Amino acid sequence: MSYIDSYNEWCNKVTDPQLLAELQAMSEEERKEAFGGELSFGTAGLRGVMSAGTARMNVYTVYRATEGLARYMEAHGMRSCAITYDSRNNSKKFCELASATLASHGIRVYLTSECMPTPYLSFMVRELHCSVGVNVTASHNPAEYNGYKVYDASGCQLLDEAAAEVTGYIDGVRLFEKPLPDFALYEGNLVQYTDKLLEEMYIDRVLSERLTYAPLEGLKAVYTPLNGAGYRVTPETLRRAGLEVATVSEQAYPDGNFPTCPYPNPEKPETLSLAKKVAAKLHADVIIANDPDCDRLGVAAADGDGFRQLSGNEVGVLLADFILTELSKNGDLPRDPVLVKTIVTTPMLDAVARRFGAEVRDVLTGFKYIGNVIAKLEAEGRLDRYLFGFEESCGYLKGSYVRDKDGVVAALLVAECATVLKSQGKTLVSRLNELYGEYGHYFQSTVSYRFDGLSGAENKERLLELLRKRPFTALGASPVTDVCDFLTQTEYDLPKSDVLRLRSADGSQLIVRPSGTEPLVKCYVTVKGDESGNRARFEAIKSQTDDFFK
Repeated sequence: MSYIDSYNEWCNKVTDPQLLAELQAMSEEERKEAFGGELSFGTAGLRGVMSAGTARMNVYTVYRATEGLARYMEAHGMRSCAITYDSRNNSKKFCELASATLASHGIRVYLTSECMPTPYLSFMVRELHCSVGVNVTASHNPAEYNGYKVYDASGCQLLDEAAAEVTGYIDGVRLFEKPLPDFALYEGNLVQYTDKLLEEMYIDRVLSERLTYAPLEGLKAVYTPLNGAGYRVTPETLRRAGLEVATVSEQAYPDGNFPTCPYPNPEKPETLSLAKKVAAKLHADVIIANDPDCDRLGVAAADGDGFRQLSGNEVGVLLADFILTELSKNGDLPRDPVLVKTIVTTPMLDAVARRFGAEVRDVLTGFKYIGNVIAKLEAEGRLDRYLFGFEESCGYLKGSYVRDKDGVVAALLVAECATVLKSQGKTLVSRLNELYGEYGHYFQSTVSYRFDGLSGAENKERLLELLRKRPFTALGASPVTDVCDFLTQTEYDLPKSDVLRLRSADGSQLIVRPSGTEPLVKCYVTVKGDESGNRARFEAIKSQTDDFFK
């Protein structure tokens, strides 16, 4: 069906007044963008701009995905699903539609009564013994986005094989073959709300991951949920650990418009600007920030007269060192401990782990692959070996009670680490500098290139294929010594993935991959040496990627 035919079908069959108004206001170019393709389910679920169209997030594309999921569940005899949502506009509406769609197939749904952190969805799936989980969220994307993620019975996002099977069922759904189901028909029957007891169980489980158990006294901390789902659970968890946090008032409650922060990604420096003002007034030691679905954590630490925003890699290394140090000091380090990181995450973790005799396992980008390592250790009867997993994009998990990154436990661990360091006369920044002095100064930064629209997508694929055929022969001034194409490699026991890694003689590394959730190509650049030399090496490699992708 052409985009014109698809557009006309929507004009004739859509009943939602808001979507009809959007359809009527579309220019020809907007029609082509909205109906020139379909919102792909993919391995990370759905994610897109909220508006009318087959390539957009709306009630019809959410219904289609859920109807396909219901047919997949029926085919496998799956009878229950846990569902939650984040603070974005339309999240509750999409969540209720997904619940009604599943219930129309006789599937029992356990639903949260308000927006909740993403890790809580993983916890729900596991504790309620559900067949699958659904989370309506677009994580840290800009305000106009929303998304839809599916989890398996272990509480892990669907792995590639299952995601591909669900996609097949979704492809077989015709959008307007029947009316959208009515949530009111199932609420209180097949759709049941979860109770406060489950939330208490989750908070208690997070608190059990502490390492010192001493009250978090003497630390001054500022917290922001960035108008997201962590607004209540994260500060309550910290309070029970003995830490009262000051919250950024403008960002303290859920608001899908994100009025003070249109791109609520805690990796971005501008995201913490309001928190830094509050922290400066209070002379705070640390700033902690969750993204809107509360699975990531951004951190800024006091540094002289200001605050230094730490990268996801730096926070991960600090936490790994803290966990290994405390467990070793207390004699609680298990035999053959395992830490897990994604292939684009800093190799500095390997250096830290070696000192404690710990193994580091590398996995593909996406926390579900870290969850899969946990599942394999569990199957081997050695779940105790897993200590910590993290990815450079501010995702962390200590413990196996969930199988996704957890911004609540990450906030708790950062606060605990900062408290212990303060008692020793140190800060997060001073400890990080000590680690750099011990293991070498690693610097990593991600450079992203945007390819919007159909023409952008085509150009992105063309450039990636060209780089795969003719990779760079040097990174900056250093010759490339190793090229690994993860579509064809046999060195690692990993699924095939559209990722290219280049390493050079001076230890620099470039990893190139398309984003699974945004129209981006991401280039992860890692260099190691002294600070001034690192900056020069990074800029030289960035100049290469700029010339190629811009």
